[in-house]
Amino acid sequence: MDFELSDDQQAIRDGVAALCQRFNDAYWLEREETHSFPQDFYAAVAEAGFLGICIPEEYGGSGLGITEAALMMEAIAASGAGMSGASAVHMNIFGLNPVVVFGTEEQKARFLPPLVAGREKACFGVTEPTTGLDTTKLKTRAERRGDKYIVNGQKVWISTAQVADRILLLARTTPLDQCRKPTEGLSLFYTALDRTRASVREIPKMGRAAVDSNEIFFEDYEIPAEDRIGEEGQGFRMILHGLNPERVLIAAEAVGIGRAALARATEYAKDRQVFGRPIGQNQGIQHPLAQDWMALEAAWLMVLKAGSRYDRGLECGAEANSAKFLAAEAGLKACQNAVMTHGGFGYAREYHVERLLREAHIPWIAPVSPNLISCFIAEKVLGLPKSY
Repeated sequence: MDFELSDDQQAIRDGVAALCQRFNDAYWLEREETHSFPQDFYAAVAEAGFLGICIPEEYGGSGLGITEAALMMEAIAASGAGMSGASAVHMNIFGLNPVVVFGTEEQKARFLPPLVAGREKACFGVTEPTTGLDTTKLKTRAERRGDKYIVNGQKVWISTAQVADRILLLARTTPLDQCRKPTEGLSLFYTALDRTRASVREIPKMGRAAVDSNEIFFEDYEIPAEDRIGEEGQGFRMILHGLNPERVLIAAEAVGIGRAALARATEYAKDRQVFGRPIGQNQGIQHPLAQDWMALEAAWLMVLKAGSRYDRGLECGAEANSAKFLAAEAGLKACQNAVMTHGGFGYAREYHVERLLREAHIPWIAPVSPNLISCFIAEKVLGLPKSY
């Protein structure tokens, strides 16, 4: 059993960290204040070849695993980019896994190289206002008419829809009451997102203003049948292939944002003098920061375990959900303690920890709440009765 990164894995993290040094705190603060997508950061990640870290080599990617992607996403968040940097590339790292697994050779050749090269951006359209995580109750409909599907419905909390070129869209193609199982009758599409034909409305939110979140309204929106991924009606099981990797990456980002906050708090505690001594000499400052380090390290081990199991083809639902839970809790707590370490200055934008705190709520809430993860562990690991 080896807890150390391989030389290649360390080189990946070091390379990503070096790239991120070109985009400092001032850069991310400006993107936050101007609500502008970090296009030059995105382009730099693409140019360095990191967008295709999980895409097979024959389509221009590196063909590496979710563990290596987690190293990348942790390094981005830990650089101070936080969720603004991570979310700018998050969907493009793992989101097209259903295309890789279930797409035809023609579809993979058409869709994957532009994503790897950074010529196209993708967004993910599953969540709806009235269904939340009850995915089988989705109301967005896609009706087959000849060689196209006609889509009507609404999606919500769609990141990067203001700048995305394509959308991975889950819609119901067979009414729920006509299906043998609730999980059937949902189909998956990867298609152009034409903002002249779909209404994309940005949602004002607490943090991560650099990366937009949106509602999308589809009204008689046409999708070519050739853009359907896999069999009609089998979209739900295809989406499941991406759930555990997403949790691993979100967990890695939460660890990264916690480490970014902890680093800033530690430096401030060394430098800030009160009553003739650095505040970091006081146990009231030391202990919370030390506990944050321990919690983040423990969460990171679970991230690596979950990623390793996924990459080896082993069941990893419990580990991926646990990693997301532990990392989100540890990351949020580290950001809270960073603000408190700075005292009143922690509330000032110039010290950046208030931005990290606001962004740390994203992995705490999404893509699944800590309460639902607890329900999952209780049922699937401990064997307790299902509670919902």
